[in-house]
This record gives sequence, C-alpha cells and structure tokens, in this order.
Amino acid sequence: MLGFFLARQAGLDDPLRLRRAESTRRVLGLELNKDRDVERIHGSGVNTLDIEPVEARYMLSGGSDGVIVLYDLENSSRQPYYTCKAVCSVGRNHPDVHKYSVETVQWYPHDTGMFTSSSFDKTLKVWDTNTLQTADVFNFEETVYSHHMSPVATKHCLVAVGTRGPKVQLCDLKSGSCSHILQGHRQEILAVSWSPRCEYVLATASADSRVKLWDVRRASGCLITLDQHNGKKSQAVESANTAHNGKVNGLCFTSDGLHLLTVGTDNRMRLWNSSNGENTLELYSGSRDCNILAWVPSLYEPVPDDEEPTTKSQLNPAFEDAWSSSDEEG
Repeated sequence: MLGFFLARQAGLDDPLRLRRAESTRRVLGLELNKDRDVERIHGSGVNTLDIEPVEARYMLSGGSDGVIVLYDLENSSRQPYYTCKAVCSVGRNHPDVHKYSVETVQWYPHDTGMFTSSSFDKTLKVWDTNTLQTADVFNFEETVYSHHMSPVATKHCLVAVGTRGPKVQLCDLKSGSCSHILQGHRQEILAVSWSPRCEYVLATASADSRVKLWDVRRASGCLITLDQHNGKKSQAVESANTAHNGKVNGLCFTSDGLHLLTVGTDNRMRLWNSSNGENTLELYSGSRDCNILAWVPSLYEPVPDDEEPTTKSQLNPAFEDAWSSSDEEG
C-alpha cells in the first residue's frame, strides 16, 4: 500500500488505482459478524435472500429444498449476542410448498403483506404473508431461473420472469396472467432486474453472453444490447456485441439507477452506464489469488472545458421523460 501512496504522490500513478486497491483490501478483510447468528431451518443450501425495504427488519430465504423461511432480524433481547429467529416458514408439509429448488424470493416493494417466489418447479407464486397462503400462481412451460418486481413502479404491476426459454415473460399481478413477452435473446434468461430510476426499463441477462435493456412500453422492446467493446471492432467475431465472454448469470442496478453491474462465467464483473450502454471499464477480473473485487465510483466525472455537456439526445430515450430537469441541475 505504501508503494501506491508514493506513486500517487509522485504523479506516476492514476489516483483511482489507490482507491481500488484500498477497496479490495477492505473487502478481503471482511469477516462474519460474531455477535449475530441466524437460526438454521433449511436442510440444504440457501439460494436466495431478500430483506424487505420498508423497515429492513424481515428477511426471506429460499432454499434448494424448496422451503421458504421468514426471519425477524431485530434484536428484541437487547443482548450483545443473539440469534435471528425464524418467524414462520413454508415447509415441506405445507400444501403450497415448491416441489423443487427456490431460485428467487422477493418482498412486495411497498409493504410486507405480500412476497413472491419462483422455483425450478416452473412456477411463480404470490404469497399472502399473514396467512402464508398463495394468492396467485403463474405456471410456465420452462424452468424459472429468476424474477423481479419493479421497486418504483406506480403505473404497472408487472413481474419480469426469466426461464430456460429465450423469451422474457412479463406477468401482470392485477390480471393474474402473462401480459406479453420480450423476444431477442437466443438462449435461457438467467437474470432480470427492473431499473430503480425508470419503472418501464428492464435489464435482462442471458446464457447467450448478452445483456439487453428494454422499454416495455415500446413495440420493438429492446433499447440497447450492451457491447463490452463499446462499438469497436473485436478480433474475436464471436465476442462482438456481447457483454461477457461466457454466460451472464447476474446483474443489478446501482441504487440511483445510473449504472448497471453484471457478472459472467468468464470471471469478470463489468459496470455499465445505463443511459447509453457504455462499458465504463471500471471493473476487472481477479487472478487465481484474488477473486473478490470492489468498485468505488467517482462522485463526479470532470468535463473538459472544450467539451459540451451531455445532452438529452445522447441519452437513452427511455430515460428522457424519467429524468427531470431538477435531477440534471443537481
């Protein structure tokens, strides 16, 4: 670390290298909390977790045994050492339990009265938290890998679902049916995520190495297919217009919706500008000795005096009506 300081002081190194090195060092030094534990209910691996956004008190977990558990994270005992207890669970004896592995659980974004779960048993289930009974069940022809509800939607109640098929399916909670599908991927959909900035923008990741951004209001649907080379010609033809050199099995937006983080089976993480689809090149792959990385974004990016600021025409058109002038001025 001293070498980074000396290089930065001498002006021989990019200051961002020091920030990345320090962030990685801190991540590698993280340890499990020794004061807090979670009651063990699952009989096998836990595939998915979600903490409700209203109070950040209750947590859902879904396991490869098909069981769903609801935990209370609050320390009611006020003791320094405590175990988060399970409030209730959808166990193997429950009549509506998933037959196979639960891949995704998610709280309803606006209150804790409802949550959703999807499974390898080709179903997406909507649960009433108070009764632990299913309010609705969506059945699919293919195995379900992922689903997501928009955290900011006020004009729709769509759940995006990724399955073993190449089509993204949108389920409407109001009508209880599949409203429409998004076509463009060539292989299974491994991850889906709604933008926290624009309620109509959806990101999808596929085994075809591609990540697409969609505006579900548009007939054409797809807005951008992310390109790891930023439009430049690649020596490898097969990697053209792809986000990763392998399956893309994870993605999520930053909390402000301005960037999209993706991870693939090529052992790389990439950060994208969600408005224009540009690969920011801020993230990199780890060596055999280091496979944990952290990215610390700059608070702002200086604009040269001779360069005009970004105009709306350069932005993804789906964001033009979602970004107010006050946002831009701030």
